[in-house]
Amino acid sequence: MSNSTYEESLELSDEEIHRLFGTFDQYIHRLEDELLIDITDREGKLRIFGQEKNVKKAKRLIVDLMEISKNEGSLEAHKVEYGLELAKSDREDMLLTLEEDTICRTISGKPVKPKTTGQKEYVDAIRDNMIVFGTGPAGTGKTYLAMAMAITAFKREEINRIILTRPAIEAGEKLGFLPGDLQSKVDPYLRPLYDALYQIMGAEAFQKNMEKGLIEVAPLAYMRGRTLDNSFIILDEAQNTTPAQMKMFLTRLGFGSKAVITGDMTQKDLPPGMMSGLEEAVKVLSKVEGISFVTLTSKDVVRHPLVMKIVEEYERYEKRKNTTNNRKPKHR
Repeated sequence: MSNSTYEESLELSDEEIHRLFGTFDQYIHRLEDELLIDITDREGKLRIFGQEKNVKKAKRLIVDLMEISKNEGSLEAHKVEYGLELAKSDREDMLLTLEEDTICRTISGKPVKPKTTGQKEYVDAIRDNMIVFGTGPAGTGKTYLAMAMAITAFKREEINRIILTRPAIEAGEKLGFLPGDLQSKVDPYLRPLYDALYQIMGAEAFQKNMEKGLIEVAPLAYMRGRTLDNSFIILDEAQNTTPAQMKMFLTRLGFGSKAVITGDMTQKDLPPGMMSGLEEAVKVLSKVEGISFVTLTSKDVVRHPLVMKIVEEYERYEKRKNTTNNRKPKHR
């Protein structure tokens, strides 16, 4: 046990102890390692030892994790990990704040809510602005949360229809070699949008609204020449738009509409040397009132913890590569 100068205790039931410790005591070990404390359990009494500041953080985090597990019936690893991130940055009070913001529920009844402070900022920006640009790596919930916000607005009759679009760019594969007509060629590019709709809305409700024209999933090219009133429009994979396509999309917005543009600049599939429409829009529109820009990071990844590590390693690699390229002497 480490040199302990302070102690706090908590009374927990057997079930709470089981949830808190996790499989092979993995959660408790993470709390001890990250907050530099020691935790013991004696007949339902949890004792926490360490420096006073760290012990108080741990106690607050444990109480909040127990509240979350009581509501959900279990304690998930990503909640523990993110709770630790918040505690280490003195923002442990945010954990329950995130839990209280339920956007909607999936067809199976599972709540959809922001799981990180970055996601909370993103969701609030969508609520408060007509146009939101959400950028960041894979797994940060950019598209899924935008979809949840769109479906919620649709159910509340705040908008009349949902339009989901992506640039159907060839990411290493050739569209022309795929079988079928144009729609069957572009459907694979739109599949992630369909999947999210099915999960939140349900296949039957989706099909009914699709047939009525109240939900539209289409390639970006189909937006040309239209004015979109009273709609919630999501442009996904926007890093693959050209500047002309982005301008075309943004000028389609009509009265009563809201647009969310998502993208990841590290996964651009445009030809070498071509500027992304997303990249240009961030530069051109950064000071326009009513437009919000939210940048999510590897800390907002809510997939398997290994995905977060992969994203972080790629970010480090890109920084090293850029630093090396900047140091190379330029030939005259």
